[in-house]
Amino acid sequence: MNLNRAAEKTNIMAIDQKTRQWLNQRFRQRVLFQEPMSRHTYFRVGGPADAFVTPEAGDELAALVGWLKENGVPYLVIGGGTNLLVKDGGIQGVVIAIGKGFDTISHEEKSGDAVLLTCGGGTKLQALCRYAVDRGLAGMNFAVGIPGTVGGGIVMNAGTRYGCIGDVINTATILDPGANRVKLPRKRLAFSYRSLDWGALINSERDAGPIILEAEFGLNRSDPAVLREASDRIAKERRRRQPQHVPSAGCFFKNPASGKTAGELIDRAGLKGRRIGDAEISVAHANFIVNKGAATARDILELRDLIQNTVWTLFNIQLETEVKIVGASA
Repeated sequence: MNLNRAAEKTNIMAIDQKTRQWLNQRFRQRVLFQEPMSRHTYFRVGGPADAFVTPEAGDELAALVGWLKENGVPYLVIGGGTNLLVKDGGIQGVVIAIGKGFDTISHEEKSGDAVLLTCGGGTKLQALCRYAVDRGLAGMNFAVGIPGTVGGGIVMNAGTRYGCIGDVINTATILDPGANRVKLPRKRLAFSYRSLDWGALINSERDAGPIILEAEFGLNRSDPAVLREASDRIAKERRRRQPQHVPSAGCFFKNPASGKTAGELIDRAGLKGRRIGDAEISVAHANFIVNKGAATARDILELRDLIQNTVWTLFNIQLETEVKIVGASA
């Protein structure tokens, strides 16, 4: 997920008639104007995007990014909308959704038991996990139950207690801020806990980050039956511990560097079940904020503030959000 931060600093529509005409001519039915972001995020909240575009090929994406940068139009790139909270005022500029056309998966046998798995940045993580399990490829089971796309997972170094993307990735092919296709080896990917630092690849605060086009993962041959049993066990554990069938963005806060997890701290603070509007701190897992039906982004952000202030007051620990918060307030 990549944000041109200039889009957060204005409530004025960032696209003009020239931009609308160009987008219509280039993408036709694959561009929507004033599109509610509540339709594209797991939280099911968020105001409208000025324009919402779904390119289906790398050359389309490069042309789109190049045109927007040349014409000074801010843009946001999203995958599955899982780890994202869009404010009620929506997104000024263009939202670019990476999905269809960037979701291919293939693998290549290497020496011994080694296998190189290649997939597009728009591939669903769960589709990738199923592909690996069905073909007896070990290394991806840590991601069982994690929603979203491979690109988004790389940007946030998605993981669980069983591992993370940074453990298995070999290379990432990106579209850099200059709209150039670049293949980066693992040693140039600065992963840390739930984040990826692009460092020198971003020249200024106004630059959007690189866009993940493709990734290669180093996996190993294994018994499909053993992998499937482990996958089913992990999925069952996640279903038992996390809220089901209710909109959320997954874990809202990163775990502190040491000591209790964010969920444990929120639980100890007595905040489980606390509600503002239709936003609620889940009774199943305190690090989940859920939408009970008609929550707004403002409701969710007020709960965030309540959690952070309470945990700081009681434990002197500042919780950092894992969910990415973008857009303008209503």
